[in-house]
Amino acid sequence: MKKNLYFYCILLITCSALAQVSPAIARYDLPKKRLLLQLCSTYLYNSNQGAIDVDSSVVLAATAYKLPLRLAYEEGFNEESLIGSDLIEKGNSKGIQKLIAKSTGLEKIKILLQLGSFYLFKPGVKPDDLRKAKLYMDQAFAESNKLKVVKWQHQSLLLLGKYYYQANNQSESKKCFLQVINECRKSNDKLGSAQGLEAQGDALSNLDPEKEKILLEVISLYASLGLEEKRIENYSKITTIYFWSGRMQEAKKRLYQSLIDLRKIGFTHQQFTETTIVYVELHQHNIKDALYYALKSVKRMETEKDYTFADIFYMRLGDVYNIYGHNQEALDLYLKSIEMGRNDLDTGTWYKSFFGGVAALSLKGKNKEAVAYINSMTAKYPPKSTFDKMSVAFIKANCYEALKKNILAEKYFKEMDDYAQQLHGPETSREIAHQYTMMALFYINTNRPQKAQPYTDKVLALGNAGSKTSNSDVFQMLLYKTDSINGNFKGALAHFQDYKRINDSIHGVSRNKQIDELKIAYETKNKEQEIKFLNNQSKLRESELQKSKLLNNLSIGSLILLLIIIGLLYNRYRLKQRNHSKLEIKEREINQKNINLRHLLDEKEWLLKEVHHRVKNNLQTVISLLSSQAAYLNNDMALSAIKNSQHRIHSMSLIHQKLYKSDNIATIHMSNYIKDLVEYLKDSFSTGQRIRFEITVEPLELDVAQAIPIGLILNEAITNSIKYAFPDNSIGLVRVLLEKTEADYYLLTISDNGIGIDTTLSNSKTDSFGMSLIKGLSEDLEGKFIMENNNGTILKLEFKPEHPLDKKYLKKPVHNFDI
Repeated sequence: MKKNLYFYCILLITCSALAQVSPAIARYDLPKKRLLLQLCSTYLYNSNQGAIDVDSSVVLAATAYKLPLRLAYEEGFNEESLIGSDLIEKGNSKGIQKLIAKSTGLEKIKILLQLGSFYLFKPGVKPDDLRKAKLYMDQAFAESNKLKVVKWQHQSLLLLGKYYYQANNQSESKKCFLQVINECRKSNDKLGSAQGLEAQGDALSNLDPEKEKILLEVISLYASLGLEEKRIENYSKITTIYFWSGRMQEAKKRLYQSLIDLRKIGFTHQQFTETTIVYVELHQHNIKDALYYALKSVKRMETEKDYTFADIFYMRLGDVYNIYGHNQEALDLYLKSIEMGRNDLDTGTWYKSFFGGVAALSLKGKNKEAVAYINSMTAKYPPKSTFDKMSVAFIKANCYEALKKNILAEKYFKEMDDYAQQLHGPETSREIAHQYTMMALFYINTNRPQKAQPYTDKVLALGNAGSKTSNSDVFQMLLYKTDSINGNFKGALAHFQDYKRINDSIHGVSRNKQIDELKIAYETKNKEQEIKFLNNQSKLRESELQKSKLLNNLSIGSLILLLIIIGLLYNRYRLKQRNHSKLEIKEREINQKNINLRHLLDEKEWLLKEVHHRVKNNLQTVISLLSSQAAYLNNDMALSAIKNSQHRIHSMSLIHQKLYKSDNIATIHMSNYIKDLVEYLKDSFSTGQRIRFEITVEPLELDVAQAIPIGLILNEAITNSIKYAFPDNSIGLVRVLLEKTEADYYLLTISDNGIGIDTTLSNSKTDSFGMSLIKGLSEDLEGKFIMENNNGTILKLEFKPEHPLDKKYLKKPVHNFDI
């Protein structure tokens, strides 16, 4: 298991059923409660990395803090308690219908909007819920038009826009939002404009550049109206955009500004922002700052006795300790996080603490215990999401690699790859890139660089696609080793220097001293330590003189040490300069050798192509000679024998022709070859439309030594079908199938729907020489030959290819030809 295994996810969520509502929540007014729900639900949605939908995250946040769900969705309907809200939340449909029948005017509109909102924002997208939501929204819109009150017309339109967004009718959704925005701008209604723009922005993807522009205008409008909670809420949405688009530095600046803004308005639930800062600082290798905010979020939670999301904060602090090398402390925190997550309102995301626990065991060198822990936990709590399944396979692969069990490690790396290909959102791209990095390093470390290359390409592709993969030390190590293998020593040196820089920033010599200092510095900030400090002030003054002397000695010692370090650094610099010169000379020598080898390889390829060309010409000459000889023969059997020989020779000639014209002179692409061979036989026997050929061939390649026997077998089998399967010019179908079986064997099947063949070979029409030839060639291929008579003749040959196929061909679709 590698040191970065625990750095696999962004945020971790579960809600604590045991938690009591914090006194701070009770003190919050309505805007702050709404802000809490929005910040918490956004955090939940992002942290689950696509595992739950937006509405489910809102339900979790409302459940965790025991707040009415309507606060998240009914902003703009009413700032006080809403009529009928209790009946709606309890699902009292009869009571609701009676209330609608009795209500008129604004009250009726509010009730209808509540009902539309209730069904629209249920977790998941169910057609029946959408239908009911649309029904009540249309009624609300009709009622608001009757009253001709602009505010409620706009509220109805905004809710309709959100409905069309969930119904995947983006054009109609945008139309509703723009109608509200344009009308509000004309009337200089800033609040209405802000609400319309906010709804439009929420409907856009975080990777859509238009979303950031819209939200900036929303922030400006709310700031001008003095609605600070709404400004902060939308400010955090832009932070999320920066986060998922990989602009970590901009995201970090906004996170720190958010802390300042939350303090100004007296919003004490700052731990969501703090734990996100921890992740970003870890991502940028600022371990000291990450530790500070990890400790701060835990201290805030314990001080306020608000353990609603305790497992998140314990897990995040465990991550920092793991990086510092305090693996046992990290393991204790992970176990504490798992216990709280499993026993509380479980969303399943405590699984990430389980991954961190495995990492802590592995970093302590207890890989066997780590594997046993994985097996026991996954047996009790199997992973549910694709992301968790991928991560379980990844941590198993790392453990087995550490145990030198490379076969098992490769098995689980491939399983990880299968799950990774099912994940496409930006929320998981960093983890996928990291896991592919480790997989590529595994193949390089086991001397299989050709297998590492596809996964290295995937890591680079994720970065080029805008996923902004993490610039970790292992990523730089992969680039260093890849460049070394490819002979790019200058690039390799640069990547190795980056690797050392990042590695040293994380695993510096003074890390234990820093963590202890930071713990002490943090603890001294609470009131109890301040009181103790004042009470012991006189004792501290007495020791100031001794400390002053000690500081003087330390200063002198530090100066001497600094001079020594400067000398060592200068010596190191000169040594690097000499090594760099040697590397440049060596690089020039290697480049010249590569040029010479390339020249020799080109000559060899040209000679091989010339050989194939001449063999093809010689075989064509033999075919021509046989044609000339046939002109002097009157014996039908002799003429038939010559004709059959011509077909056999043509099947071999066609292979050499393909090799001569192909860039690949070692193998034959069987789909094109079989298609051309069948076309030749079809033209030779002038079958016309009487006999139809159906060819299904996977994109497989064979060595020449195997392609020639396969061509001869195809020639004999198809010729027999044309000649004997369809007597009296009857209509028929000949099928050819070449596919790869599960056991890494190839299966060739040639069948027709003709009169069939006597499997005992006693039928006089059976070409005994051709059948003997097929059997002999099958034995040469060490294949298993089967002949069946089932509504026609079926010939099957299962054989093993001499060389393993390149995996890139397996991703291509099967070629189907209908002739």
